[in-house]
Amino acid sequence: MKKYFLLINFMAIVICGWSSDTLSVFSPSGKICVKVWMNQNIKYSISENSKIILDPSSIDLILKDNNSFSINNAIISHTEKKYHSTIISPVPEKRKIIEDNYTLLSIDFKMPYKLEFKVYDDGVAYRMLTHFNDSIIITNEIATFNFPNKPSVYFPAIHKRDDADIFHTSYEEQFPLREMNKIGTSEVAYNPVLVSPAIGPKIGITESDLEDYPGMFLTGTGSFELKGLFAGYPLEEKMTVGDYPQSLVTKRADYIAKTKGNRSFPWRVLIINDEDRQLPSNDIVYRLGSPSRIGDASWVKPGKGTDEWTINVNLFNVPFRSGINTASYKYYIDFAKRFGFNRIMMDAGWSDNMDLFKINPNINMDTLTAYAKEKGIKISMWTLANALDRQLDSALERFNKWGVDFIMTDFIDRDDQKTVNFYYRIAKACADHRIMIMFHGAYPPKGFNRTFPNNVTREGVLGSEYNVWSEKVSPKHDVTLPYTRMLAGSFDYEPLVFNNANLKSFRNIEGNVMTQGTRSHQLAMFVVFDNPMQIFGGNPSQAWMEPKFTELMGSVPTVWNETKVIDGKVGEFIVTARQINNNWYIAGMTDWDARDINLKFDFLDKGNYSATICKDGINADRYAADYILNDTTVKKGDEMKIHLAPGGGFFIRMIKN
Repeated sequence: MKKYFLLINFMAIVICGWSSDTLSVFSPSGKICVKVWMNQNIKYSISENSKIILDPSSIDLILKDNNSFSINNAIISHTEKKYHSTIISPVPEKRKIIEDNYTLLSIDFKMPYKLEFKVYDDGVAYRMLTHFNDSIIITNEIATFNFPNKPSVYFPAIHKRDDADIFHTSYEEQFPLREMNKIGTSEVAYNPVLVSPAIGPKIGITESDLEDYPGMFLTGTGSFELKGLFAGYPLEEKMTVGDYPQSLVTKRADYIAKTKGNRSFPWRVLIINDEDRQLPSNDIVYRLGSPSRIGDASWVKPGKGTDEWTINVNLFNVPFRSGINTASYKYYIDFAKRFGFNRIMMDAGWSDNMDLFKINPNINMDTLTAYAKEKGIKISMWTLANALDRQLDSALERFNKWGVDFIMTDFIDRDDQKTVNFYYRIAKACADHRIMIMFHGAYPPKGFNRTFPNNVTREGVLGSEYNVWSEKVSPKHDVTLPYTRMLAGSFDYEPLVFNNANLKSFRNIEGNVMTQGTRSHQLAMFVVFDNPMQIFGGNPSQAWMEPKFTELMGSVPTVWNETKVIDGKVGEFIVTARQINNNWYIAGMTDWDARDINLKFDFLDKGNYSATICKDGINADRYAADYILNDTTVKKGDEMKIHLAPGGGFFIRMIKN
């Protein structure tokens, strides 16, 4: 075994090449190799198993007065060290124990700069560091990604708003597969993106540990290269009008950040996986996040909740007028108690959007908080980001008084330096009050949830709410998200579950919202999608009518000891297995193509498991809400054939006997 390992390392060194002006470093197994050198600016390339997967690409940091990494600079020394450690996640969206094994290459320069590469067997990350005594102004960062093998890319191009520049986005786009060389400089996407070459591994491009710095966008160049793009610092802003006011930048500086001179910058991350099925369970972005800053996180207890916004509180079979009122929220509390949810969300409308202390006169918060406490159910609150920022301390104190331990804040829609700092300020204040938070209208987590575990999830995804007005949320979109958006962290999709439609029967109906794909496809999302705070966005009045199905939905955990993606292909299908304690939850989804899955239970421990199965009914291709529930016993080595209807799915709960 030792001889084999030495041979791998020797081959890696030969492949990388070693010369006086080139540094080379390889991953713990020797599989991934990175070369770094100076040539006008810093260049690097990546090989996997002796084959180039990233052509020479540029790194640079441009400071004011044309001072940069690349001017009058040179490499003067470097160190290389292997690290083997584990991270214990307090809120395990994929797994509790995370192996963190990599080779670190640290490069020192003549100028007060440093560059670090972490080389893993499943990806590469680099970051720049500066060592100036005074603050610095950064006018731009150069980050290019140049690819061989004529790749395509899953590219979430931003649809520019009429009232703002391209850097205002809710991060809610589809991920269409595009030929990279046909993406021009006028098209801008947020990250992550997923590069799909004609041969070789797929490569996700994203970032981690984003702090006091703008997020990275990506644009095309008309070639097989993507280029980083960064929002200028906001100099002037204005408030919009309407139901959900937010601050829009009207003038940006000619620099992207003003920051302290002695610091590290965000990791630029390339996730490298040979098989599609490896991508959704990759946790490199979490590994690269800064360690927790909230101390003891045992009070962070996510779970499952409800939300009424998408269905417009359109309840039925109730003895009261439904709406944003005390009676309706008591109904939601009763529903949560009956079916295994631990909280409800009071979404927009419980207060004046711009004043969290001006409560809707149809709501009695004292009555609701007392009722929720009696039932053992937590109340969660929606807030408008601008209002929360202005009323932060007093609002959090009020939430503490009500027993609220989880809030959402919404309509941020930016990630320039000023806005990124807003996330840190809000998350810290919430942690000080022992309140969990979910950001909506937000960029993906990008490791932030490691730094602030109380930020249990984010939106930043084109999810179920779009069914109110759009046809974009299709089964193909659903089975693209785990391989693309989920690379950068969990997301709040809010499955609707109960009104289901096939491709021809789907309609946008406000208040009676339906989803594309089958009922089992919707249920599978609670396992397939990473989200420690899963939210049921459907109608509880419908759910009451199907108690066995709803009990099954309510029984699904939201944090996991382990995650295994058994099979899958980007944009086509996925089969995911997750373990909590000795029990397993397995789910799969397909696009609009019917599919047969041969599920092998070779990953189970010895012993029998009591399995409850929900799968597409025989008529699910015509009536998408058709499903079958049955119980059986499964053991290690068994196989099960499952048919997925077009837009279909399945779900299995396996309890160890």
